[in-house]
Amino acid sequence: MAVILDGKALAKETEAALTERVRKFKERTGRVPQLATILVGNNPASATYVKMKGNACARVGMLSKRIEMPGETTTEQLLGQIGALNADPLVDGILLQHPVPKHIDERAAFEAISLEKDVDGVTSLGFGRMSMGCGAYGSATPTGIMRLLDHYKIDIEGKFAVVIGRSPIIGKPMAMMLLNRNATVVICHSKTRGLPDIMRYADIIIGAVGKPKFIKASWIMDGAVVVDAGYHPGNVGDIDLEGASFKAGAYTPIPGGVGPMTISTLILQTMDAAEKSVS
Repeated sequence: MAVILDGKALAKETEAALTERVRKFKERTGRVPQLATILVGNNPASATYVKMKGNACARVGMLSKRIEMPGETTTEQLLGQIGALNADPLVDGILLQHPVPKHIDERAAFEAISLEKDVDGVTSLGFGRMSMGCGAYGSATPTGIMRLLDHYKIDIEGKFAVVIGRSPIIGKPMAMMLLNRNATVVICHSKTRGLPDIMRYADIIIGAVGKPKFIKASWIMDGAVVVDAGYHPGNVGDIDLEGASFKAGAYTPIPGGVGPMTISTLILQTMDAAEKSVS
């Protein structure tokens, strides 16, 4: 019987612990930890994600400063807003909701976020420091996945891990985190040749390619740990979980797997940033 890696349950446990940390922080400092979210344009899905993050902050007693900017916002205007938040001592973490309108230089905007407030782990400096094992907040989704694997005592050391996806906020940092935990890691993507043959040897599979049901159950080795970081309409991910769940030793459900862990990690790292700011 496969183990279900229940991200929703672990996120709930995390929020309970965070509620107490927020209470103690407020008693000690007289202020409340605060996450600033920036939404540029009117993408409905992005607006929903920002709302969910604000709701998570509210549940644990943190503040959420929601900044909405019009779709015609320029890169310079966005950089100015980020600079103001960097300078605000009451803001502990900054989240720029991805994606921004195409005319904006998104990478420049991410890089403008100060390392201390990069609680979503999107800057190249943060990525580099994380990869080298130095202090930095990891990208929220991969960090959430690692927390989930640890919670369920999934052995990582020495295992063969295949990450399907190479995005700068999921695939690449995910591979580095697994490598830092002594897994042997192969990074694949939609154009990888012989992908089914590579995956048949994988002890740990991370699906983050951004294509619904791209990864077939027949490619998966019996007993593998299957983590699906994709989400598409109809409650499907990047992996054919209907078939994979019968072969896997452990797997993340959709919904209720990776998604709750991403938000949970974001607010957890905001709390960490708040405590570091006064230490």
